Amino acid sequence: MEAITKAMLVGLPLPAIIIGVDEKLRAMNAQADLLLGPAALDRHHAMTLRQPDVQAALTAALREGRAGQARHVVQGPSQDSVYRLTATPLPGGAGVLCVFEDLSEAEQMGQMRREFVANVSHELRSPLTAVLGFIETLKGAAKDDPVARDRFLTIMEREAGRMNRLIHDLLHLSRVEADERVRPTERVDVNEIVQSTMASLRPLAQSAGVEVILDCAEGLGAKAWVVQGDADQLVQVFQNLIENAVKYGGSGGPVIVRMTPAQLPKSAAVRIEVIDRGAGIDPIHIPRLTERFYRVDGHRSREKGGTGLGLAIVKHIVQRHRGRLSIDSAPGKGSTFCVILPKE
Repeated sequence: MEAITKAMLVGLPLPAIIIGVDEKLRAMNAQADLLLGPAALDRHHAMTLRQPDVQAALTAALREGRAGQARHVVQGPSQDSVYRLTATPLPGGAGVLCVFEDLSEAEQMGQMRREFVANVSHELRSPLTAVLGFIETLKGAAKDDPVARDRFLTIMEREAGRMNRLIHDLLHLSRVEADERVRPTERVDVNEIVQSTMASLRPLAQSAGVEVILDCAEGLGAKAWVVQGDADQLVQVFQNLIENAVKYGGSGGPVIVRMTPAQLPKSAAVRIEVIDRGAGIDPIHIPRLTERFYRVDGHRSREKGGTGLGLAIVKHIVQRHRGRLSIDSAPGKGSTFCVILPKE
């Protein structure tokens, strides 16, 4: 019986252990060995599984023959791992089988959804409150004041535009995430896309007093910049990156868009770098720049019309194209946003 039980333990795809009637850990599979460590074997279960809820479930299973579940948390260097421990008494009072189900990803997704709803609510509440406040004022004290009315209407238009941009970006992000696992099949010319995007942003750059310069390697042939991609989504990538460089980094000089051949492990590629000479970004912020609603300077970003979703959209589009996105920046040295897209 013991040999059969241990064989079944090995066949389980989840971390699993057997605790004997002497309350010592008598067997574990390879997954449990990685989770608990080999030193846990032949030791009392309380030496390894110390959390009160886990101990209560094990005690009930061992002494009362009642199956139960408990939450088991393993502390990690960057984040905790969360498991659901299920304790099941073995037939004939031979001990208890404990199986660990990893809930970390599900809990992280739940937390991300809660944060997302909270962020969206916050981003919409501020302009909506402003618009409602001005409507109330226009219906009352300012209804006969044309100067105040024009000023309030201008502010309301700005706040309504902010809400419209946020909703547009949210819908776009949702579509990008839905398509992320489906790789594009069209052949598109990145050089043409970049030049078209630069032309569309020229009025913005001129109003900001910034020159956007294309630095493209020459003499490589017409097919040098052709990749497998979605033209509309790539326009969104370069529009976000160049617009950000103009708005937040253009004060230090020209914005340079540099295109060069590159190589990924399994394919030739195209590297596109958007380089500015602005104030730069503290390295502490860089790992989080592509998170939804993350802003280095929230007030400045909102003043310039940012929704906090642009780089999140860029990240998901680049991932859909099986490409790479990297950010290199330091205070006082400007920023370089680099996208590498495989040709095949």
